[in-house]
Amino acid sequence: MKTLTSILKVALLLALLYLLTAFGFYFFQERFVFQGDKLPADYAFQFNEAFEEHFISMHDGVQVNALLFTTKLPVKGLILYFHGNADNLQRWGKYAGDLTRLGYDVLMVDYRGYGKSGGEPSEAALYQDAQTVLDWSRQNFQYNRLILYGRSLGAAVASKLATSTEADYLILETPFDEINSVAHPVFKPVTRLLSKRMILSNKDHLQHVNFGVLVIHGTDDWVVPLESAIKLKAYLKPGDEFVIIEGGGHKNLNEFAEYHLAIATVLD
Repeated sequence: MKTLTSILKVALLLALLYLLTAFGFYFFQERFVFQGDKLPADYAFQFNEAFEEHFISMHDGVQVNALLFTTKLPVKGLILYFHGNADNLQRWGKYAGDLTRLGYDVLMVDYRGYGKSGGEPSEAALYQDAQTVLDWSRQNFQYNRLILYGRSLGAAVASKLATSTEADYLILETPFDEINSVAHPVFKPVTRLLSKRMILSNKDHLQHVNFGVLVIHGTDDWVVPLESAIKLKAYLKPGDEFVIIEGGGHKNLNEFAEYHLAIATVLD
């Protein structure tokens, strides 16, 4: 009898710890999702690509930091690039060269609370700020083509923006169907039961995108499982593309020739 009582106590304790962890993830979800690194105001970015630094005023007066990487080729258009959930533009700007070498200028913006950007991030703020950045780009630059590019977390931002604007293409790199898919499988039963505080749903957005879409994902992505991205196939239109890179992870797709071929085909 003592043994059974001890087992029940341990089981109860484990269940309590599980629920506390799951509820903690739910109520502090923003801290898990938004992992930006701040930079001092006088930080000097260093890149091999030519770039301009800008600060863009949002609707509430918050200033977000943006970098415009300029191509050395005749300009085909502008790529509005929304990065992943961690770090800041010093990291993400290193990917601009993959796109500028194809003849596009690339505008990257740090979300609120990231890098030199002010404010605090939230799902609603990311969506509204993305529209403001697009409006600002149209007022300050002239371009014939507009490409919306979203990577990981940024895929949800780019796909949301694509529902309310006309562009030439939407590119999603390592996207999830919705943010709950990124939660550890152990906690998914609880997170599904709780009302969703943060949705970040590419599958909801893609149903309302009227122009071409390219999705790129790797088979070995340990951050966003391929099975999560594959669910987006049901929401793609005839002519949209879904490229799976064998052996590709979450951070290294640009090391594969298949990635560059897919991007170049869309941006040609």
